[in-house]
Amino acid sequence: MGSDTADAMERPPAVSAYLPLVVLTKRSDFVRASTARRQGTSGIHLQARHRAEGEAEGIRVGFTCSKKVGNSVARNRAKRRLREVARLVLPTEGRDGWDYVLVGRNTVTAELPFPELVNDLRRALVKVHA
Repeated sequence: MGSDTADAMERPPAVSAYLPLVVLTKRSDFVRASTARRQGTSGIHLQARHRAEGEAEGIRVGFTCSKKVGNSVARNRAKRRLREVARLVLPTEGRDGWDYVLVGRNTVTAELPFPELVNDLRRALVKVHA
């Protein structure tokens, strides 16, 4: 098992252990996020808002794709990719007390290379938090 196991045991727990992602389900949360800060990239449109004090805990995220993205197969593929991007990026670069809605773009979200999609979300987060 060697030094890799020893190194893993010495490292602090991942940030995601402290900030679990909660999925938005209520329409009112999506509407509030849509009227707040927005940032578009080639693969993702990000909507974000800082919640009021005491409203909810942690990072909350929602996903949506309209019929402009394509048929149900294309929309579901785009949403799966958005969920994975959010799972990788938001625990480390998202902020506690914020709601994020990731909106899929027409054909691009499902077809863009995955590393570019991850970078798109990172760039959008930097601009939204600025």
